[in-house]
Amino acid sequence: MLNVPSQSFPAPRSQQRVAFGGRSKVPLKQGRSLMDWIRLTKSGKDLTGLKGRLIEVTEEELKKHNKKDDCWICIRGFVYNVSPYMEYHPGGEDELMRAAGSDGTELFDQVHRWVNYESMLKECLVGRMAIKPAVLKDYREEEKKVLNGMLPKSQVPDTLAKEGPSYPSYDWFQTNSLVTIAIYTKQKDINLDSIIVDHQDDSFRAETIIKDCLYLIHIGLSHEVQEDFSVRVVESVGKIEIVLKKKENTSWDFLGHPLENHNSLIPRKDTGLYYRKCQLISKENVTHDTRLFCLMLPPSTHLQVPIGQHVYLKLPITGTEIVKPYTPVSGSLLSEFKEPVLPNNKYIYFLIKIYHTGLFTPELDRLQIGDFVSVSSPEGNFKISKFQELEDLFLLAAGTGFTPMVKILNYALTDIPSLRLDVEFVLSAPISEWNGKQGHISPALLSEFLKRNLDKSKVLVCICGPVPFTEQGVRLLQDLNFSKNEIHSFTA
Repeated sequence: MLNVPSQSFPAPRSQQRVAFGGRSKVPLKQGRSLMDWIRLTKSGKDLTGLKGRLIEVTEEELKKHNKKDDCWICIRGFVYNVSPYMEYHPGGEDELMRAAGSDGTELFDQVHRWVNYESMLKECLVGRMAIKPAVLKDYREEEKKVLNGMLPKSQVPDTLAKEGPSYPSYDWFQTNSLVTIAIYTKQKDINLDSIIVDHQDDSFRAETIIKDCLYLIHIGLSHEVQEDFSVRVVESVGKIEIVLKKKENTSWDFLGHPLENHNSLIPRKDTGLYYRKCQLISKENVTHDTRLFCLMLPPSTHLQVPIGQHVYLKLPITGTEIVKPYTPVSGSLLSEFKEPVLPNNKYIYFLIKIYHTGLFTPELDRLQIGDFVSVSSPEGNFKISKFQELEDLFLLAAGTGFTPMVKILNYALTDIPSLRLDVEFVLSAPISEWNGKQGHISPALLSEFLKRNLDKSKVLVCICGPVPFTEQGVRLLQDLNFSKNEIHSFTA
C-alpha cells in the first residue's frame, strides 16, 4: 500500500475536497464560500426576482431563462433561479449553464445527486413545472388480485423486463407472535449486505440491492411491532427472511397498506438517498486532527455497508442541511488495536480528518456523545466479484483515502489466502527522523512497487485520495499498461 501525496496537493491547512465522477472544482472568489452562500440565503434578499411569489412554469417559459444573469433550471419538477448561486457553485458557472432553461435532473444526478439541493436552493425556488405530477400507482386493488406480492407483468418496466434481473417477489407469513416477510430475489449472490431495512412508526421499508437495481418493499404495517427484528439470508436460493415481533399476539388479516414505490424494481441511479438518524456513541483521537467516530444505528434498522462503498453523513448547519460522503472503516481501528466490543451490525465507524477551516467537519467534531447524525443508505459501484480468481492486488492510498482500503484489505487477507501483504509508506514532507521512502507519486515509484507475479496474472489496482492524486495516479497506471478494467478509483 502506498501513501504518496501528489505534487499538486492543496496546502497543508487547506480543505482537500473530493470531486464526483471526475468533476473538477474551480477556484471561488473571496467571499463566495458555502458559508457565504448560506449567509446570503438567510439575509432576506429576494433571490428569485418574484418577490416571494411561487408560479407554475411552462416549458416555453423555462426556455426563455437561459442566460447567466437570468438562469432557471428545473430539478425533479421544481424550477430554481440559480443566477444568484452562479459565483458560489464549486463546479463553476459553465456547469450550471449546461442546464440553463431546461430540465437539469439527469445532469444533476450524474454529477452530484447526493447534494441536498432542496435545502441549498430553497430561497431560489421559482415554482413547479406546469405539468401534472405523475400519479403514484395505487397497489391496493392489485395486491388483492396478485398472489404472494408478485408484480403483474404489465407493471414491469420494459427495460427491466428485457435487460434487468429476473423480477423479484415477496410473501408474508405469521404465527401468534411473529410476522415473517420473505423476499425472493431469484439471485444467488445475495447476502446480508444486499438488504437494508428501516422500520419507523408504522412504516416498514426494505431495500434489496439486485445487480444495478433496487427492489423496494414499502408498507404501512396494519399492526404494531417491536423495534428489534432479525434478518436471515438463504444465499443458495436468493431468499431473504425478515422476522418481526408482534406487540400483541393477534392474527393479522393483512400485512398493511402500500406506500410510495412499494413492490417496485428501480434502477439505483434513479433512486433518492434514504436517511436514518444514528447516535454518536464514541469519538477517539487517532492523530491531532483525525478522529474515529462510532455511530449506533436505530434498533429498528438493518444496514451493513458493502466493501468498497460509502454513505453520506448529513448535519444541519446554520439552518441548512450539509451532506458529505464517507467510507466506513473497521471497528478494529480502536486505540491499542483492541477487539471491538460492539456488534458490527449495529454500529458504524468512520475515520475522519477534521479540517478546522472547513464547514462540515468542525461541526461534526463539536457533536457530543448522544447527539445524532443522519446516515444515508450505501452507494458505490465497487463489486466484490472483482476479487474472483485475483492473483495480484495493489492498493494506493493518500491521506484519508486509506479508509476504503481498510475493508478491502481485511477481506483480501481473509478470503484470498494466496495474496501476500507488503506495505510501503512514502512521505512527501517527512520529519528529519524519517528513514523510509519520500517523494511524490511518479512512474518510477509505481514501477518499483507494482509488479505482476506473472505476465498475464489477474490484477486489481485500487486507488483513493484527494482528486489530484487519484487522477494523476490513474493516468500513470494506464501509462504502465494497466487496463481500465484493472483499475478502480474511489471518487467519493
